[in-house]
Amino acid sequence: AGDASQGGQGTGVDGELQQPISAFLPQSQNGSILVTSRTQAAALKLVEEKDMIAVEPMAESHALALFEKKLRPMSKGNRVAELAVALEFMPLAIVQAAAYISQRAPWYSLQRYLEDFQKSDRKKTRLLDYEGGHLRRDWAAENSIIVTWQISFEHIRHIRPSAADLLSLMSFFDRQGIPEALLRTRAGSGNGHGSQEERDEHDIEEKGEDDNDRVSECSDDEFEDDMQILRDYSFVSIDTNQTFEMHSLVQLATRKWLEANGQLEAWKQRYIQNLSAEFPTGEHENWTQCQVLFPHAKSAVTQRPSGDRSLRQWASLLHNAAWYTWRIGNITEAVDLSERAMKMTMKVLGPEHKGTLHSMGMAGLAYSLGGRWKEALELEVQVMETSKRVLGEEHPSTLTSINNLASIYWDQGRWTEAEELDVQVIEIRKRVQGEEHPDTLTSIGNLASTYRDQGRWTEAEELEVQVIVIRKRVQGEEYPSTLTSIGNLASTYWNQGRWTEAEELEVQVIEIRKRVQGEEHPNTLTSISNLAFTLKSQSRNEEAISMMNRCLKLQKQVLGPKHPDIETLLEVLYIWQDREDEL
Repeated sequence: AGDASQGGQGTGVDGELQQPISAFLPQSQNGSILVTSRTQAAALKLVEEKDMIAVEPMAESHALALFEKKLRPMSKGNRVAELAVALEFMPLAIVQAAAYISQRAPWYSLQRYLEDFQKSDRKKTRLLDYEGGHLRRDWAAENSIIVTWQISFEHIRHIRPSAADLLSLMSFFDRQGIPEALLRTRAGSGNGHGSQEERDEHDIEEKGEDDNDRVSECSDDEFEDDMQILRDYSFVSIDTNQTFEMHSLVQLATRKWLEANGQLEAWKQRYIQNLSAEFPTGEHENWTQCQVLFPHAKSAVTQRPSGDRSLRQWASLLHNAAWYTWRIGNITEAVDLSERAMKMTMKVLGPEHKGTLHSMGMAGLAYSLGGRWKEALELEVQVMETSKRVLGEEHPSTLTSINNLASIYWDQGRWTEAEELDVQVIEIRKRVQGEEHPDTLTSIGNLASTYRDQGRWTEAEELEVQVIVIRKRVQGEEYPSTLTSIGNLASTYWNQGRWTEAEELEVQVIEIRKRVQGEEHPNTLTSISNLAFTLKSQSRNEEAISMMNRCLKLQKQVLGPKHPDIETLLEVLYIWQDREDEL
């Protein structure tokens, strides 16, 4: 049946309808006729659904057997399995790759093919465009898997252009877990994701007057009909989470077609537009949505668009993705994404634009999370000075930059300087934002930590209790900031020798953090190391050493072996072990 029209009948050169294909199939009680088709709709014109046999994706074992048959004796070793995975177990792709390798052997190996395939999309496309021979394939059929897909794509464009448009958009996302909202919601029509203050404070893209110039949202029926066409041709499938997925090689073939027809940039911009509108800030209440969208934001890193407006949206997307990774403690991603966003906003917005200052501040936070305090300090000082001059001394963004600078001073043990800035920010925030605003509470908590490290434990405890009571009521008992405040109070108890009370709070915080933030989150690991100190103070040496060992092992994986915190804790652990050996 191939790509015969959806009605199961062909069209003559004069435009008149010919007989349906079923008219050419002999009717007999003896024997069977096997008909293959790329589409379910065409097949249903020939047989009942119960008589259809779905050709499922090739299993890994079968893919390896096909490679062994076509490449013997070059098909041995782990790299064969790796190449089969890269080709997504597609028979035509495997046969095509085997023909390419065989014709160039012995100077061209399977490993060389895999390395070339993984170098770039351009190299991958060249390999998949290869017209290798296949003895048992129809002589008129294309042997290139790229061309084979593009023939179907051209047919879809002919019978339903809107379905081809949908496939064009989907070709830029990560291949798995594509939410429906990214495919049908108008770009720029997001609901804001959180309070207006958060958006004004942290967003780096400002809406222009032309933002109402949008493509209309398609109706439910139109979307479902378009998606059904793509599913019929096995371009798209639905996963268990009711999101969409597709083969990465199909995505590549589609982008190749778009590039050849001058449409690549337009669809890339639509993809960035839709994703930027949907990706929220990185605050805790948005983590579920961020987790779903983050793989698609990662895909956007290599899909940099053209044009100032699209570049602003791209930078805004990377900024929010960096915000999320910073919040969940992913240092490597936070640094990479924030640096990209910072460089782009600097380029398209200028060094003194509020969006640029926000992206610089985010990069500073990422550096600080990774223990790169010198770089963080340089950025935060620059942001603070520019914010004071451009936005004003009492602007929320200016206060955030001062607060961040105070935190870096605290990390470096410069407590007098940290205290001075903390007090300054608290006074302004109480007056401008209110005493129970989360930012105000953060500043009060920071001042309490500064007092604690100065040995002013009574003052620290008073502020920490005050913050915990308000946070539990306003933000909830399991909110990350609430847990930080409880952990800080436990540290104050520890400094006062109130170890039983400290242990009780630390155990409580660890249990919630493991469940809410994950066992490998930097904050969880900090809580675990704090509990180890508390156990050691109670002479529970074996428990303390065992816990610190486990904690350091995870911290090395998460923070990197050269992080300043790890160096400090390692010294502590060595001292503990030496003393235990002496006993």
